[in-house]
Amino acid sequence: MLLMVIWNCFPFAVKSQEIDSTEFWREETYFEMPFDSLFFHDSPVSPLTPHTFKPNPTKAVLYSAAFPGLGQIYNRKYWKLPLVYGGLMGFAYAISWNHKNLQDCSGAYKDLTFDLANYTMDDSENWHQSWQNFVAAGVDPSTRYNDNFKLQLKRWRDLFRRNRDLSMIMTVGFYFICMADAYVDAQLFDFDISPDLSLHIEPVFSPQTSYSPRLFGFNCSINF
Repeated sequence: MLLMVIWNCFPFAVKSQEIDSTEFWREETYFEMPFDSLFFHDSPVSPLTPHTFKPNPTKAVLYSAAFPGLGQIYNRKYWKLPLVYGGLMGFAYAISWNHKNLQDCSGAYKDLTFDLANYTMDDSENWHQSWQNFVAAGVDPSTRYNDNFKLQLKRWRDLFRRNRDLSMIMTVGFYFICMADAYVDAQLFDFDISPDLSLHIEPVFSPQTSYSPRLFGFNCSINF
């Protein structure tokens, strides 16, 4: 009889214990814990906080030095890319165009010098064609077969060489300008350019004292 009583009472005791423990977890443990501690442990900043982009000036200049335009891409100033690549393409075309004309003038100058030293007017069929290409259409090459035309070719050669070298120097300078632009742009990325930057001008009056006379003027101040 005693065993029957214990057997019938034990399931209810166990069920009551389970209900009590469940209620304890639900009411005292779960709802008293902060919401962020349940999912974002050891996280000082909530993942929902927007990330503010701030470029590193050192990385910007290194990227720009590695390849033109990478610094501007890193700074997210994509509108500057046409300026960068357009300038580089323009300088590259200037270098190639002047170099081609330099080679043509140099070859014509050498051939004309050789013809003047080895041939005469009667040997016109043996003249080189390279320097004759610089003679205007409809002009007899024999009228240009002289030292004056040779001097003119030399001047053209020197002009194209100078323009080519100048274009190279300007290309290198433009490359460094792009690097400097990337560095300065990253350095001033969060610089305040809001409309609050304004110039205020207001009149100023200084009363007369025993050390200074009465003064009238204007006070200029810049708020930023």
